[in-house]
Amino acid sequence: MKKLDDTFQLHNGVNIPCVGFGTWQIPNGPVAYQAVLEALSVGYRHIDTAAIYGNEESVGKAVRESGLAREDIFVTSKLRNTEHGYEATLAAFDRSMKRLGLEYLDLYLIHTPNPKQHMDRWQEVNSGSWQAFEELYQAGRIRSIGVSNFHTEHLDALLETARILPMVNQIRLFPGVTQDETVKYCKERNILLQAYSPLGTGKVFDRPEIKTIAEKYGKTVAQVCLRWSLQMGFLPLPKSVSPDRIRENTDFFDFELSAADVAALAAIPA
Repeated sequence: MKKLDDTFQLHNGVNIPCVGFGTWQIPNGPVAYQAVLEALSVGYRHIDTAAIYGNEESVGKAVRESGLAREDIFVTSKLRNTEHGYEATLAAFDRSMKRLGLEYLDLYLIHTPNPKQHMDRWQEVNSGSWQAFEELYQAGRIRSIGVSNFHTEHLDALLETARILPMVNQIRLFPGVTQDETVKYCKERNILLQAYSPLGTGKVFDRPEIKTIAEKYGKTVAQVCLRWSLQMGFLPLPKSVSPDRIRENTDFFDFELSAADVAALAAIPA
């Protein structure tokens, strides 16, 4: 990957920009609106939100008012944990689309495999949700479908009834947190791994090992972590509301980590 809008290809042939702008914990209203507009202005073409984030309205408004063609922006949202099951999922999707103000979604994810509301029957409700996902996908309302926070046992259970293999699994990945079993499982099945919290919700900035590697390349800790994510085959989703940081988080395509440094970053104790 050499630039921000380079793409991974999902197993259904859809191209997804190789870095996404995350919006977790960005409040609905002017803050989210301006952050997404800033991200789009510096070259992001992939925006990630979720119903539970509470900011779909502002994300959708920024996408619509960005001046960019809708087909040039890849938009992801996620099913709220309380709304699993076939009928509930269909209704939840319609509500998300109304908040976003968009005609279609590029990617829709089941946000969590076994939320407490469905702990005693998570396999059943996930199966129902996935059936709804498949129907929405086949109807052209979603261009690709996937999951989030799914481990191997959750994926195995889903695939017992699924007709379409998930295209994406969005999980927590950053230097020191590599989820090797789940990563191996997904890579073997051509399920793209998205890295949420690729900066460890700030934890990476306290690691002297990462600071040393960043100094070696003349880059920031954030830039090194994002570069590591791409070289691991993950799609990172950095988040910020600061225009300077939003720009900084795009400047990591002009260097490459050595294989030894990639391994060293992966091996950092969690």
